[in-house]
Amino acid sequence: MVNYGFVIDNRTCIGCHACTIACKSEHDIPIGVNRTHVKYIEKGEYPNSTREFSVHRCNHCEDAPCTTICPTSALYTREDGIVDFDDARCIGCKSCMQACPYDALYINPNTGTAAKCNYCAHRIEHSYQPACVIVCPTESIISGDLDDPESEIAIRIQENDVRVRKPESGAKPNLFYVEASDEMLDPEATLRTGSGGWTSQEGGVGHYAKYADSRLAEANTPSMIVQLALEMKAKEANPRDRAIIHDVMEKLKSEKTPTATRSYDAPSQGILWDWDVAGYLVTKSAAAGLYILLMLAIITGNYSFGLTAAIGIIASFGLLGITGLLLINDLDKPGRFIYVILRPNWSSWLVRGGFTLGGFSGVLTLHLAIYFLSLPQQFHIYLAIIGIPLGWLTGTYTGWLFKQARGRVAWASKSNLEIITTGTIELSFFGGLVFGLLLLSGQPLQWMAIASIVVLLGFYFGYKHILHDLRAAQATPLL
Repeated sequence: MVNYGFVIDNRTCIGCHACTIACKSEHDIPIGVNRTHVKYIEKGEYPNSTREFSVHRCNHCEDAPCTTICPTSALYTREDGIVDFDDARCIGCKSCMQACPYDALYINPNTGTAAKCNYCAHRIEHSYQPACVIVCPTESIISGDLDDPESEIAIRIQENDVRVRKPESGAKPNLFYVEASDEMLDPEATLRTGSGGWTSQEGGVGHYAKYADSRLAEANTPSMIVQLALEMKAKEANPRDRAIIHDVMEKLKSEKTPTATRSYDAPSQGILWDWDVAGYLVTKSAAAGLYILLMLAIITGNYSFGLTAAIGIIASFGLLGITGLLLINDLDKPGRFIYVILRPNWSSWLVRGGFTLGGFSGVLTLHLAIYFLSLPQQFHIYLAIIGIPLGWLTGTYTGWLFKQARGRVAWASKSNLEIITTGTIELSFFGGLVFGLLLLSGQPLQWMAIASIVVLLGFYFGYKHILHDLRAAQATPLL
């Protein structure tokens, strides 16, 4: 069985970008995005400084997290080891981009679907090498069958000390580097000195792309302005003041500059999941928490299923509807949302969550049917035996979806206990706010007004906290 992979020889790469251009030409890739790019880093201080080049692209992992999290199997591993994609199945959820430890995927601005290096599979099938391998002037990119001991790529790996990026991710990448430094392989070991090349998606992709200009403007480093001002002042200052300014400038440099800097790079994809994801985390927690608290009150005999309880179920249903709208709004191909049901990849928590939401909405519908048909209240209790676990899973499943996003260490490193605890707290908090408001129904108007304000403030600050954590997890560089 063939198992294709790459070797990048950092000893001979000259950073000419021939691979980048050949790839863009071969696949007609739009301006602003790329499937392969060259990263430059610089170490040391002049005149004892060095520059290193390295080619980055999809690693065609043996245990590719993008294929696991993709809800419609738009990303899949072929029998020859190539991780390929199918535009026709992609819904633009961006979960694959969150899962990839190597930031190798992008959203095609023309189609709204995910894309990446596919090893030039159309060329491989006709016994040609990938376009980047053909054009490399120093033969620094080697492709071939990793499982064939006689192949050039296998021999190169046997004869050299090769390394992979982020082995701790567990993805088992099939892209190996010869003599790559720690600073090149570790995204956090280098300072991002500018926006780099191919920057059109740095501020976000899909419907966040319109914010790119403002986010790029926010990326200016204040310390650089201060440093420039100090340099101008130093030219006019007396010797004593120059010495003081020099000390301040050296302190600024020592605080901001690690041992290596990036002098040319493709930027990270920016914020992929933002306000709409934070919003649906709040609304589904509120919907599920309200239902669970209401049914527990009924089961324990502290509440009866009357008009007020029916209003609570309708409120839960409404919050769940808002959840669905926010979920669909986050997609770059919202018209394909139905593919989650019609073409499900059951390994993805997006699919499991989608069916959970559907099941929970079905339970809410049955509760309303029991009420309006004046059936015995006991039926509500029987239904709650199914509804409460479904409601709890509705409020918590996103934690396991985030855990599948192996590219985001803050999410992937969470234990099941942490996910359960966090999800249960969110259910209790947001659901408790709405349930408290429901219990106060019939109270004087001023009390209802105060309670409504408390609920709105609780939702607002809870949402802001979730949004902050969501953005912070996506701020860590992957390249």
